[in-house]
Amino acid sequence: QVQLVESGGGLVRAGDSLTLTCATSGGAYSGPVMGWFRQAPGKEREFVAAIRLSGGSPYYGDSVKGRFTISRDNAANTVYLQMNSLKSEDTAVYYCAATRYDYVSSNLYYTRVYDHWGQGTQVTVSS
Repeated sequence: QVQLVESGGGLVRAGDSLTLTCATSGGAYSGPVMGWFRQAPGKEREFVAAIRLSGGSPYYGDSVKGRFTISRDNAANTVYLQMNSLKSEDTAVYYCAATRYDYVSSNLYYTRVYDHWGQGTQVTVSS
């Protein structure tokens, strides 16, 4: 079982930046795709970003395009989420996730293809 550990959440002001980190326990291989989702109180879990460990362009949810950047360190099986120009509506628990298999790009936006999840890290943006 792959264990994912997120870190880097916190309380920031609107317009600030924050970087989240997701590492696998012991640096174990996580799977072909790693992604970030978020869930605000009373809302469904929302796709934020995903990246294939083999390379290629990353994928972003519409609400974060141009502000968030996902990147990876394959050697360390670690994924980062750089969040710039944060808004109050970015407030949520952010979850790291990894797939067991690779999928066509259109599937990577859905929670159902991700097999492993972290415990989440809270990001709060004050206006």
